[in-house]
Amino acid sequence: MNTIIRKSVLSVAGLAFAGGVFAGPIAHAATPVDAKPVAVVQADKPDTAKLIPHGVQGTQSHITLNDEQTANVKAIIAATKKAGLPERAAVISIATSLQESKLENLGHLGDRNDHDSQGLFQQRPSSGWGTPEQITDPDYSTTAFLKGLKQVDGWQDMPLTDAAQTVQVSAYPDAYAQWEQQAADLVGQYWNS
Repeated sequence: MNTIIRKSVLSVAGLAFAGGVFAGPIAHAATPVDAKPVAVVQADKPDTAKLIPHGVQGTQSHITLNDEQTANVKAIIAATKKAGLPERAAVISIATSLQESKLENLGHLGDRNDHDSQGLFQQRPSSGWGTPEQITDPDYSTTAFLKGLKQVDGWQDMPLTDAAQTVQVSAYPDAYAQWEQQAADLVGQYWNS
């Protein structure tokens, strides 16, 4: 083969090789040796073990939320963060509100009212929770609930229903437990949004 042609062919081949290595990816990638599946951890979701440390208790209930209820979930989470409390406090708060009002910010319901209970947590002005205007403000009512929760020794280690009942003093103390899974799911969904 002619020396000039051979040098030309080799130089073109060299450019092609160099172009593939230096100018972009080569057409075929090497297969990894001993490849193992990698677990994908979504860092933006709270750890389920922190949300439901005792596991759910009893049969769970679930409702479909409308835009107002979802906004109230977000308000409860925002107030929890503002209070410097962890995700578990938001789970307890949301489960409590699900039981008390189905996450609806209820005003005075006349004859259908349980005494003078109002707002997301059905707090009573006559029991010192605040004025009707205050307890129907989601930020205020959540902050008031959380203030009560923080006064419960060991609330972080209690089953949800015990922590909620200690704050709320409900006639149906075990009813809060049925909302734990939905409350945890909502905190998982909205905590970092």
